Amino acid sequence: MENYNAINWNAVSDQIDKATWEKLTEQFWLDTRIPISNDLSDWRELDEDHKWVVGHVFGGLTLLDTLQSQDGMAALRRDIRTPHETAVLNNIQFMESVHAKSYSSIFETLNTPSEIDEIFDWSDSEEFLQNKTKRIYQLYHDDEHPLKKKISSVFLETFLFYSGFFTPLYYLGHNKLNNVAEIIKLILRDESVHGTYIGYKFQLGLKELGDNEQQDIKDWMYNFLYDLYDNEEKYVHTLYDDIGWTDEVLTFTRYNANKALMNLGQDPLFPDTEADVNPIVMNGISTGTSNHDFFSQVGNGYRLGNVETMSDDDYKI
Repeated sequence: MENYNAINWNAVSDQIDKATWEKLTEQFWLDTRIPISNDLSDWRELDEDHKWVVGHVFGGLTLLDTLQSQDGMAALRRDIRTPHETAVLNNIQFMESVHAKSYSSIFETLNTPSEIDEIFDWSDSEEFLQNKTKRIYQLYHDDEHPLKKKISSVFLETFLFYSGFFTPLYYLGHNKLNNVAEIIKLILRDESVHGTYIGYKFQLGLKELGDNEQQDIKDWMYNFLYDLYDNEEKYVHTLYDDIGWTDEVLTFTRYNANKALMNLGQDPLFPDTEADVNPIVMNGISTGTSNHDFFSQVGNGYRLGNVETMSDDDYKI
């Protein structure tokens, strides 16, 4: 074995690694600091169909975040370009665990124990949710091209999550479930950085391939997105048909599929643009904590306090 090398943050070969590390640590948050119980009055006003949707979209998101935290980042770490990239992926892995745990905090506040059990039984068995989870799991673990694993990760974080994010953003736009939505916006802020960073690493790797191999990867990427969207359409119908939101959610998912392609440096697949998305949902993304931008500052809704050493003068009252 060659000598084991310490990571030196004073010798960074890719400044995007350093910028991403600083951004992610600056954005650090925990679900325990959000007062979810303040949303109970809004929750009690929802009918049973809408409560079912809220619970089950979060069940689906929990499953996908579990996949990212337990399998996704481990797969990407096998193809790192710099030691600092490993550190960034470790941070992402931890925050994906925070995201998954956050949904359990929401369930604990809003749902009964039997309802929570039913939600997890559903997410562990629902056909179309399991289809996309298993497909990406297999790509993470099979002997596929490393760039395909990066594509899978970006599609998961920038596309597949968003059929679930629609619901809390919709309620936020109507000034409902604001604290639940605050958690989702903190998650969105993280996912924006994750998708941008992994997409950037994908683009570096793609440029190193020959023209034919680049085209093969691109062809595979678009075919994979078609397959994922076909399944996602069925998943959205399962979740939203009973409350009549299906068409609006599908527009939102297509818009975000294009955003995922943008993170990968590729052209959009679908005709949907921001102008086609329900403006109430877009308003939910754009207000409060979440400025949906890789280089935005920490949101107003969640800040860690600045600490300074006390002096004798502080005790003079």
